[in-house]
Amino acid sequence: MEQLLWILGGGVLMTSIALVGAVSYLLPDALVRRLALPLVAFSAGSLLGGAFFHMLPAALQSGGGGIGPLIWMVAGFTLFLAIEQFLHWHHCHHETADCRATLPALILLGDGIHNFLGGLAVAGTFLIDVRLGIVTWLAAAAHELPQELGDFAVLIHSGWSRRKALLWNLTSASTFLVGGLATWLGARSLDLSSIVAFAAGNFVYIAASDLVPEVNRDRDAKRNVIHFGAFLVGAGVLLALRLLMPHAR
Repeated sequence: MEQLLWILGGGVLMTSIALVGAVSYLLPDALVRRLALPLVAFSAGSLLGGAFFHMLPAALQSGGGGIGPLIWMVAGFTLFLAIEQFLHWHHCHHETADCRATLPALILLGDGIHNFLGGLAVAGTFLIDVRLGIVTWLAAAAHELPQELGDFAVLIHSGWSRRKALLWNLTSASTFLVGGLATWLGARSLDLSSIVAFAAGNFVYIAASDLVPEVNRDRDAKRNVIHFGAFLVGAGVLLALRLLMPHAR
């Protein structure tokens, strides 16, 4: 029952992050733009740190140390590649009117799938070890904050009202809780090490394919130092948690 409470609490909190888009309207535009890329870089570091310092070691230990978790990690990476290829997740590479019209739907669909898989992953880590679940949730939340801000901005730019954008962002985010409950209900028949390794692959793909290239678009040397520092801080925080917390050693 304690694990279920952690899963429910984590799911509700993660869903509520979708409301962060509204905060952007309380801050000066210049400040939002200045903070955006450092937050993205921090998110990339935390996702990679969560995948390699916490999730993959836990999956390997839980899975008996065989190659199975590594295969599932590659599968998780590959699935998100497929999502990007076929749903044009996050970015639309065509400038046609039809593409602009369907962009909000593609973003929300991709975000809903991503959040469902994230819910599966975080719930799986909570079922292995509550402390591991907390760390994984924190890494996922570090990614969700800048992503939800970006998604909200795209929806508004596409002509949606703030109320409609917040409502649908919240709806797509709620699949995180659905994924968490699905893992808990099927825990007896699921291989938790496979779920955690699969999610680690998701984290690596998001960090390496979506976030790092976004940061690398900035060619200003001074800002690049700040972004690199934010990346190191993100990874370093997760490494410090790994060294301080005794789970999955």
